[in-house]
Amino acid sequence: MEKIYIGKTKDVYRKEDGNYLLKFKDDVTGTDGVFDPGANTVGLSIAGVGKAGLRLTRFFFEKINAAGIPTHFIEADIDQATMTVKPAKLFGQGVEVILRYKAVGSFLKRYGKYCQEGAALDGYVEVTLKDDQRNDPLITDEALEMLGIMNKEEYGILVGLTKKIGEIVKAEMAKRDLELYDIKFEFGRVGADNHIALIDEISGGNMRAYRGGEYIEPLKLEQLMLQYI
Repeated sequence: MEKIYIGKTKDVYRKEDGNYLLKFKDDVTGTDGVFDPGANTVGLSIAGVGKAGLRLTRFFFEKINAAGIPTHFIEADIDQATMTVKPAKLFGQGVEVILRYKAVGSFLKRYGKYCQEGAALDGYVEVTLKDDQRNDPLITDEALEMLGIMNKEEYGILVGLTKKIGEIVKAEMAKRDLELYDIKFEFGRVGADNHIALIDEISGGNMRAYRGGEYIEPLKLEQLMLQYI
């Protein structure tokens, strides 16, 4: 296999059959040793978080595939901490989609003059460009179209899929008495028809979850979710 990308939380290899292999690491994003799913730097390493994140990712991708929502997921090997996926074309150099149910994190930092921490948000969707040097700037549908990253029809599909996937994740977490505050997704174009599909991962490092108003760390979150699987 050919290593083609070294990422913050996983590395990417190209397989001989044209599919890709994602190798999960024990690193999570954050700053000054504090986890932050929206950060663009590695903040700390947590032993076992790679395999736990992969197990949770497999669980959610299988649920999402079963719901008829397109993804790039093929299979996962938990022992090797790897996931085999279909090739996907990024939007531009990559976009991230944040789905927010409660006001926390960067949303609160930006709009705290108008809301309290934990204030309810009605599945608010934000799109940012993957650009570490510019701190992943927010971008609108009009700017995405003007810059040739995606058109407004594609943006509408992306937002619709985000909300559908978010409801699946939120419902599964609620079964474990966990409340989803926000979650980050990535999408790309997959297949000969370039349909929009969910890519990357869905793990504790991509979301904020609470139980009884108490924040749950990524590895603890994955343990709480996986003990019922």
